[in-house]
This record gives sequence, structure tokens and C-alpha cells, in this order.
Amino acid sequence: MVKTAILVSGGGTNLQAIIDSHIFGEIKNCELIAVISSNPQAYALERAKYAGIPTYIVDRSVFPNRISFTKALVDKLNDIGAQLVVYAGFNFILAPQMVKAFENKIINIHPSLIPSFCGEGFYGLRVHEAVLAHGVKVTGATAHFASDITDDGPIILQKAVDIFEDDTPHTLQRRVMEDAEWKILPEAISLFCEGRLEITGRVVRIKEKPNET
Repeated sequence: MVKTAILVSGGGTNLQAIIDSHIFGEIKNCELIAVISSNPQAYALERAKYAGIPTYIVDRSVFPNRISFTKALVDKLNDIGAQLVVYAGFNFILAPQMVKAFENKIINIHPSLIPSFCGEGFYGLRVHEAVLAHGVKVTGATAHFASDITDDGPIILQKAVDIFEDDTPHTLQRRVMEDAEWKILPEAISLFCEGRLEITGRVVRIKEKPNET
């Protein structure tokens, strides 16, 4: 079982998708050992407690800079023995030492089809506002490994979502979450925990599922 820690900052809708998928056996070989929040008031903590997952707070507001905050997170993750880290609505860009400590062991979900509408400044509703402003016809979500460059790590899974003429940033955000993010993030976690992801440069290959006997 791969010891998995989920990092959150807000309401925890992606966390709930992970919890539900885990409960229904859709995430294989995974042990949810912790939910760590950068915000003491995050509702995601309540979701975790209800599911019986240990919770921890590493409050961003008490640290003077990104480096010290990142070090505290790395220390906590090492203390609890995390083998996989998942950003599920985690709102902060961490220092490079995070990726160095957990290289190719951090999965992030981004609400667009990378490499479009991603990078620093593209988060939350801002992504969907930009998508609509550009008039593109299809958007979606991407599950990828985190790297030193924001939203630039190797792509694990993507799922497309159609854009409707009457969409607003809020309706589009909701549909991207329901139809894409909540589906591919649990799947990416399961693929990692099953040992089915192979990285070569920027390319992630999904290995065939072993025959069950």
C-alpha cells in the first residue's frame, strides 16, 4: 500500500472525489495517511475527519517566506512517511526543495488542458475566465507530476470538456470539476499506486494492468 498524503487549502471538493473513489475501491493499493492543510479553517479538514483520515495543519500565514513554509511541509511529510503527495486544491507554489524531496512523487490537478491556460497566475476561476475570453471550444483538466516550473511537469491524464455558448466562468468551473477533475485525479493516483506509470523525459507511459490470477 502506497502511503498517500493530500495537500489542501480550501473546500476540498477534489479531496472528496478522492475519498469517495477510495471508499468504492476505485483507487488501488493506496493508503490515505493524511490530509495536510495550509489553512486552519479549510472545510477540507472536516471532510477528512468525517472519513477518518488523520489531519494536520501547516499554516502558511505563520511562515515568513515560501522556503520556510516548504521546509515545514517537507518535514511533516517525511515524519508521517508519505510516499505519494497529491495537491488537491492546494493554493500555494512551493520552493524547489519540495520537488527535490519528492521527485516524480507529487501529483497535481489543473483545470485546463495543459499546456494551455496554465502556469503562474492561472488558478481557480481565472483559468475559466481566460478560457472563455479566448473563445476556445474545448477545455478540460490535466493530472500531472509537479515540477519546479508551475504546471509544467509530465502529464499523466487529460480529459476534455465541451464549452457551451451560455457558459460563465462559474458554470464552466463546475462542469470541468465534475466531468474531468473528479474523474482523472483519482485515476492518476490509482495508476501511481499500482506502479503503472513510467516516466521517460516529459512522457508518461501507462503500463498495462497485470493479469489477475
